[in-house]
Amino acid sequence: MIEIDQLSKHYRTADGRVTEVLKAINLQVPQANITAVVGPSGAGKSTLAKCISLLEQPSAGSIRVNGSDLSRLNGEALRRARRSIGTVFQSSALLQRKSAWENIALPLRYLGVVERDISARVGELLESVGLSHKAKAYPDQLSGGQRQRIGIARALALKPSVLLADEATSGLDPEATVAVLDLLKKLRDDYKLAIVLITHEMDAVRQAADAVAEIRDGQIVQYGVVKQLLAQPDSSLGQRLFPLVAQPGVAELILQLSYRTDVPVISDWISRLSVQFNLRIDLLGAHVEQVNGIQAGRLQVGIHFHQERVPLARLLAQLEQFGLVASVSGCVHQLREAV
Repeated sequence: MIEIDQLSKHYRTADGRVTEVLKAINLQVPQANITAVVGPSGAGKSTLAKCISLLEQPSAGSIRVNGSDLSRLNGEALRRARRSIGTVFQSSALLQRKSAWENIALPLRYLGVVERDISARVGELLESVGLSHKAKAYPDQLSGGQRQRIGIARALALKPSVLLADEATSGLDPEATVAVLDLLKKLRDDYKLAIVLITHEMDAVRQAADAVAEIRDGQIVQYGVVKQLLAQPDSSLGQRLFPLVAQPGVAELILQLSYRTDVPVISDWISRLSVQFNLRIDLLGAHVEQVNGIQAGRLQVGIHFHQERVPLARLLAQLEQFGLVASVSGCVHQLREAV
């Protein structure tokens, strides 16, 4: 696992001013887990990635991999420590004059691994990324997604316990993006990797991440487990992770609903609720899909009542029994007492 504790990074400009880029970052990525880091341009994602990969030394704080603090090492000790962290870049960064097989073998050859062991390891990795048939192909003979998968295989050559994927799907077409994200999930499970996925694509977070942290102005402002965020209608990160475009409508009560992740949603909940409470339910907007094997949904509904007072607490409790978490996002003044 990787543990980032109070990590800060600042730079001193030529005129002596200090620019603080990262501010006391705390983040843990357990073994066999994919944690995404999202945020706008300039938020500090790239600097965080450089610190995690030890290309930049932090100004303060620590980076521990499996309990060992790597953030204060230098020289040969730092070079050895880097082997525990594999890095996949936005571009695959393959050497154009070397085949896929030779690109994967590079870090092993650099360390003087014997040829027999190199062949075994490269063969294993090519099979893991599904490209054994492309071993002799050169980068310009591979698609963008295939190049990225070879880059991932090379990052795993030295058997790291942490994999940093820095915008690894940026610029790929949708099919290649799905293939790379599926591969990351497979490698997470097969090799029990702690994977840090730096991305600006919420689709990538939904498809692959177990948890997500949002960084803004050098600080982590929100963090959550993805399947929990999906069931939190009031979470701003959850709303952006699982966006809902609702249509405007007129109703006495507007509810924001999210599917619970621990129980299935009752399919006929709308008709049941309508009959039970003598009301009409209008669906104003919805977003439902499978996320990492979980049926997830976010909805906005407008409710019209046929009675003056409404036992709202009981209505919300009944929705929860049906597998939905609800919050009130609007109501007319006549019903405020009931709410």
